[in-house]
Amino acid sequence: MIEKEDPVISEEEAAQYDRQIRLWGLEAQKRLRGSRVLLVGLGGLGAEVAKNLILAGVKGLTLLDHEQVSEESCRAQFLVPVTAQGQNRAQASLERAQNLNPMVEVHADSDKVEDKPDDFFLQFDAVCLTGCSRDLMVRVDQLCSQHSIKVFCGDVYGYYGYMFCNLGQEYNYVEEKPKIVKPTGGSDGPEAKKAKVDPNETTMVKKTASFCTLKEALEVDWTSEKAKASLKRTPVDYFLLHVLLKFRTDKGRDPDPQCFAEDSQLLRQIRDDVLEALAVSGGLLNDDFISYCFSEMSPVCAVVGGVLGQEVVYVYSFSLMDSQTRHGS
Repeated sequence: MIEKEDPVISEEEAAQYDRQIRLWGLEAQKRLRGSRVLLVGLGGLGAEVAKNLILAGVKGLTLLDHEQVSEESCRAQFLVPVTAQGQNRAQASLERAQNLNPMVEVHADSDKVEDKPDDFFLQFDAVCLTGCSRDLMVRVDQLCSQHSIKVFCGDVYGYYGYMFCNLGQEYNYVEEKPKIVKPTGGSDGPEAKKAKVDPNETTMVKKTASFCTLKEALEVDWTSEKAKASLKRTPVDYFLLHVLLKFRTDKGRDPDPQCFAEDSQLLRQIRDDVLEALAVSGGLLNDDFISYCFSEMSPVCAVVGGVLGQEVVYVYSFSLMDSQTRHGS
C-alpha cells in the first residue's frame, strides 16, 4: 500500500481553485487534491467524467482503455482528435485531457482492464468504470470494497444512462443544514417553546450511510415478499440495465446502429429471457425501449458524466474520512 502524503495547496492552486474553495472550503479541496482516480473507458461518457475530475482538481487521473479510436469515438467524445482514428483511445485522449488542467497528473494506460491484477486497483482512492462487462464490474467492486476504495460505475446507451456507486458499508459524511434556534426562556406562549429555523445560518451535521455492493444490487430475489412490495417503486430502467448488460456479455459489444435489425431482435429475446429469469412480469418492459438504446449520444453523456463526476467530487469534498486512514498503517 502506498503511503499517502498530506496534500498541500500552493498559491497557484489556490488561485486556480478559488471558486471551489469558496464553495466547499479549503480542507475539502485539499482532500480532493490528494485523491488519485482510475477511469476505465474513454468513450463519450468517460471523456465527460475525465473532464469534470480534471477541472475539479484531483491529484492524479489514470485513463485506462485498450480500444482504438473509431469514427463513432470521434462523434461521441471530444478528447480525441479526428485525425487519431486507429490509435489507442486512452493515448489519443491524453494531450487534450492534460491541457484542461496542467496541475493534475494525467496518465494513459493502453492495457486491457481485464488483464490487470488485483494490486493494480489498490493504488487508487476511487475507481470509475465505464463501458465494462458486468463480471468485471462485480469483480472490481468486490475487491475495492475490501480495501475501502470507492467504486463508481456508469454507462450510456442511446437515450438511457445510469450510474452506481459503492462508498462502503459505513460511509461518514457531513451535510449542511439550516441552524435550529432553541427557544429562550423570556417569552410566553406555545410559540415561544418551539425551536425555529434560522434561514441565515447553517450548521454541518455528521451523517452515516451504508451502501450495498454491485452484486447485491443486481442479484435481488424478486420472488421474496420484500422485493415484491418494492417492485412498483422500482424504475423499469433497472430491468433495462439487466438486458443491456446481458447483451454486452453475450455479444462483447453494445447495440450497434449498423446492425439495427439483428440487434433489435436479439434485444427482444434477451429481454424475454432476463425478465423470466428474474421472475417478473414479461410485460414490464415493452418493445419501445429498443429504438432508444443504440449508440452513445453526446448530450446524454454530458448529463450522466456530469452527475457521475459530481458524485466523485462530492465524496472527497464532504467525506469525513481521514486522508491517512486507508494508506496508513
